[in-house]
Amino acid sequence: MRCRLCGMALHTTFVDLGMSPLCETYLTADELDGVEHFYPLHVRICDGCLLVQLQDYVPADEIFREYAYFSAYSDSWVEHARVYAEAMVERFDLGGHSLVVEVASNDGYLLQHFVARAVPVLGIDPAANVAEHGEMRGVETLVDFFDSELARRLVGDGRAADLVVANNVLAQIPPLDDFVAGIEILLAPGGVATIEVPHLPRLIEGLQFDTIYHEHFSYFSLITLDRLFAAHGLEIFDVEELPSHGGSLRVYVQRGEGRQEVRPSVGRVLADERAGGYDRLDGYRDFGRRVAETKWSLLELLIGLRRDGKHVVGYGAPGKGNTLLNYCGIRADLLDYTVDRNPYKQGRFLPGTHIPIFPPERITETKPDYVLILPWNLKREIAAQLEYVRDWGGRLVVPIPRPEVLS
Repeated sequence: MRCRLCGMALHTTFVDLGMSPLCETYLTADELDGVEHFYPLHVRICDGCLLVQLQDYVPADEIFREYAYFSAYSDSWVEHARVYAEAMVERFDLGGHSLVVEVASNDGYLLQHFVARAVPVLGIDPAANVAEHGEMRGVETLVDFFDSELARRLVGDGRAADLVVANNVLAQIPPLDDFVAGIEILLAPGGVATIEVPHLPRLIEGLQFDTIYHEHFSYFSLITLDRLFAAHGLEIFDVEELPSHGGSLRVYVQRGEGRQEVRPSVGRVLADERAGGYDRLDGYRDFGRRVAETKWSLLELLIGLRRDGKHVVGYGAPGKGNTLLNYCGIRADLLDYTVDRNPYKQGRFLPGTHIPIFPPERITETKPDYVLILPWNLKREIAAQLEYVRDWGGRLVVPIPRPEVLS
């Protein structure tokens, strides 16, 4: 296995989470007795460029052509997108003369806010089932994978972008060079791109190992992002540290001859990463041991609750939850069921663990003693939604970074 950024042979383990199924392959009842494929979640770090990465065991085409994740089911994420759209319209003077292109536009959760401001948009997403929902929101959506060839076609059709948006997609791209080359090609003169990625130092410090799954091939620090974009003539001129997904970066890039002045935020975040040791292998050691400690603590909590006769269920069926449950060996003996607002997942079963998924109303019907919040990054939003659990004395549990029963 070689580094997908610099080509060096990979020898150093970052964390090994064992074997796990694809995290978005939710099973129907008829599929429970069939063969289920598990793949290694053995993550390595490049000794040279320090890119943390997972081998692409399954082609992206098999993962993303039909996708179970719909962004619009998270109210806080839709609000995050609305605030972003408003800010970009003002900052870059976007209007009817502009074009905003979002790569991995999903169900139109973000571009709908530009449509509301009469800014022309184009969404690109390989999953027809979610792209259809984008069209319903007034978002023209091209069902395809984004790459340099598609970027050339769009520019040839007069559709160069004043703003390219790539939120939480860069990690899902095995051919990083071709994808970033496509962004550079697609930019109009003076155009900018914003890319949001989970911030690797936050993953390490917050023990967010459940954000590692087969759909995420790479994990980024700003140091590695800077190397990646610079290799394609793109300059990072601003960076924002965001609370989303447990701690993310929003990186602003332009061509080297761009109009935007480089802001002090770039140097500050790079300096913070160097101070944390993330410019050398030392900053990445010991993560696996700390992850194992979290696993043991969560199992001790759940086993103790079950031995005390407590009824424990889950809330949410996110991809990260499937990494957590499979790595920890948590199945229906410890978690009776989980619920999810996404109708696509309801009536199905979680991959690997086969825990059943119900609509959220199931919690009111069964009145569990404890609810394990699997999308812990949305714990405030979900805790507000589950306020009614207190009516019968129910408690909420968050698994990351350490198992915690919320007061």
